[in-house]
Amino acid sequence: MTTRDDADGRPVRDEVDQLVASWRQERPDLDVTPLQVLSRVSRLAKHLDRARRAAFAEHDLEPWEFDVLTTLRRAGEPYELSPGALLRATLVTSGTMTNRIDRLAAARLVRRRPDPEDRRGVLVSLTDAGRERVDAAFADLLRRERELLAGLAPADQRTLAGLLRTILAPFDAAHNGA
Repeated sequence: MTTRDDADGRPVRDEVDQLVASWRQERPDLDVTPLQVLSRVSRLAKHLDRARRAAFAEHDLEPWEFDVLTTLRRAGEPYELSPGALLRATLVTSGTMTNRIDRLAAARLVRRRPDPEDRRGVLVSLTDAGRERVDAAFADLLRRERELLAGLAPADQRTLAGLLRTILAPFDAAHNGA
């Protein structure tokens, strides 16, 4: 990855640089190297959360609504899943998912129908209105995320994605195994 310089040719600095310098001065006995990566990841996550919330709000969606609707959208036609599949994909409890489905159904973004394979089960389907809303919100989200990454060359974006995957994969594996 390349380091960026400002218009005067000086390296770009951020708040984490100051944080790390302060800790090195106050606690020279500690290796604060992890802060250079993880404090930036943490701060970036906050900025990303703000961008996502703004994208969703412009489409009158809450983050949890977007999660459920995109899970259905990614399922492919006919854009339906069981409540159990939805809760596993969104990592919430059964009671929470029932409440979310109720609220989305009241907003006419999803509908329930009997599961033809299981007389006791239901399927949750994305309505046309739900698909239109989530498609528009997703397109807006991607535009905002491209803006967040605009300072990185495409090759640097791929490198960063690979490095972050290396850090994240063990967490995902541990969660999926639990």
